[in-house]
Amino acid sequence: MKIVVLDGHTLNPGDLDWNPLEELGDCSIYARTAPQQVAERAAGAEIVLTNKAPLSAETIAALPELKYIGVLATGYNVVDLDAAVANNIVVTNVPGYSTASVCQMVFALLLEMTQQVGHHARLVREGEWSRCVDFSFHDRPLCELSGKTMGLVGFGQIGQQVAQVAQAFGMQVLVSTAHPEKYSEAAGVKFVDTDQLFSESHVISLNCPLTEETRQLVNTARLARVKQGALLINTGRGQLIDEAAVAEALEAGYLGGFGADVLSSEPPAEDNPLLSAPNCFITPHIAWATSEARQRLLDMAITNLEAFLQGAPLNRVV
Repeated sequence: MKIVVLDGHTLNPGDLDWNPLEELGDCSIYARTAPQQVAERAAGAEIVLTNKAPLSAETIAALPELKYIGVLATGYNVVDLDAAVANNIVVTNVPGYSTASVCQMVFALLLEMTQQVGHHARLVREGEWSRCVDFSFHDRPLCELSGKTMGLVGFGQIGQQVAQVAQAFGMQVLVSTAHPEKYSEAAGVKFVDTDQLFSESHVISLNCPLTEETRQLVNTARLARVKQGALLINTGRGQLIDEAAVAEALEAGYLGGFGADVLSSEPPAEDNPLLSAPNCFITPHIAWATSEARQRLLDMAITNLEAFLQGAPLNRVV
């Protein structure tokens, strides 16, 4: 059985073990695969694993031996599902592997914006504390989270964990979700519509999937509703926001800060307006990439494949 991993580097840059996967068949692992290389590299494979390398309808049609596509991520928009169904190909994904890590990133970004740790640590290295006549100094406002309101757009596994941590900080939690009736027993959480959430929250965290309804959810009109100095965090998908509108709100000062681990185009173009906006903290899509989360992802991807080979697929998309 031929197994091809199209883009394994981000999952495993060398610190994890591919052996459990290699034991399942004749395994070829590529660090990266450009779209135009997919058909050639996957030729003859019964099993293909991919993260971002796309499997279009045209590519799937060129792979008659293909029986299984394992997406090495939660999102599976890189696969043409209609083509997979038409060709009797099973597609699986890996949900939930990075919940704790993404929640951690939400608060890493939030604490950087409120406590200014990186900024002040840099000033210390530059000698500012040594030259200071006082035992303590700060040159930017510091903010306490206790008593503030955190608004969560989306209330899946990540949103629920973010709510729990926010409550541990002493924050009030508002939630906007498409189906609040599913969470009627969520302790200490108030469900509101999205506009109310933007109007009443000191901190807004985007933890929802990208759909046609949520695309550019954060736009000029919605940003006009926020409290002066509100903080916005996006660890969901880059397309949830209008990047130019967020940059403008930061420049104008009515949005107090923006923290993001995702952008609409990755890596970003050098002229992305957020790269030069004030009070903007962007990390390079690393929330999912802790050692622990990547190990879970690899383990679950192998478990998915083993279940398929035994005739009982897990985490099946189609």
